[in-house]
Amino acid sequence: MLLKPSEQQAGSAAEASRKSVPSRRPRAQSRPSATKLFVLDTNVLMHDPTSLFRFEEHDVFLPIMTLEELDNNKSGISEIARNARQASRFLDDIVSHAKQPIAEGIPLARHEADNARGRLYLQTEAINGHIPANLPIGKTDNHIIGVVIYLQKRDPKRRVTLVSKDINMRIKARALGLTVEDYYNDKVLEDADLLYTGVRELPADFWDNHGRDIESWKREGRTYYRIRGPLCQNLLLNEFVYQDGERPLLATVKEISDRTAVLETARDYTHGKNNVWGITA
Repeated sequence: MLLKPSEQQAGSAAEASRKSVPSRRPRAQSRPSATKLFVLDTNVLMHDPTSLFRFEEHDVFLPIMTLEELDNNKSGISEIARNARQASRFLDDIVSHAKQPIAEGIPLARHEADNARGRLYLQTEAINGHIPANLPIGKTDNHIIGVVIYLQKRDPKRRVTLVSKDINMRIKARALGLTVEDYYNDKVLEDADLLYTGVRELPADFWDNHGRDIESWKREGRTYYRIRGPLCQNLLLNEFVYQDGERPLLATVKEISDRTAVLETARDYTHGKNNVWGITA
């Protein structure tokens, strides 16, 4: 079918228009951070010193005013004073083992068995000008609220939550549009939950780094190895170490001296030669 010149121009214009319009695709929305940041009020630590380890994969932030109040309440024989001292001991242990700047966050998991997988952040800079004008500047609670406001503005894609046992503080924070939670986990951790398991898995390159100039001997049916290498200074006496693979190792650390350590191999009762009345583990 033949088209008139005007119809041909109209068709060409429509086709050109279709080609010039870019295809619209939905923009990828930035997702919020999967982990949360919990800002702890002092009363949470004085209620449960182990609250530092309760937030699993999430991070914990302590304002400077929280540390000040903790220090002011550590004297005496009351339960609050004892909890304040215990919280301070936990913090001292965490900070003293930090291997990176405090501003970058300190891993809370001291051992692989710990449930806490987040980081501890301490306020290392002055945070001023974030307290709402209708709140008195001299109150500690308001300073902590100001820190929460600052952290939320600094990282709007991350959920920042204030955790406090103070009802009035939670009311004020909610009125300002902040996310607030009460601390309701009253189950006290058992001492064993905070203790090291005593078991260490050796890295895959252990023998490459510690097999040079190795000494071995047998005594009373046990095999001993004197090893040298960088990991020796981190081993603990009576620590159980193991390595799976083609040449598995099960041993106990018997001696530590400078950069050397003595390992005593354990009897593997899963092996047929160590069976007891034909029964293996």
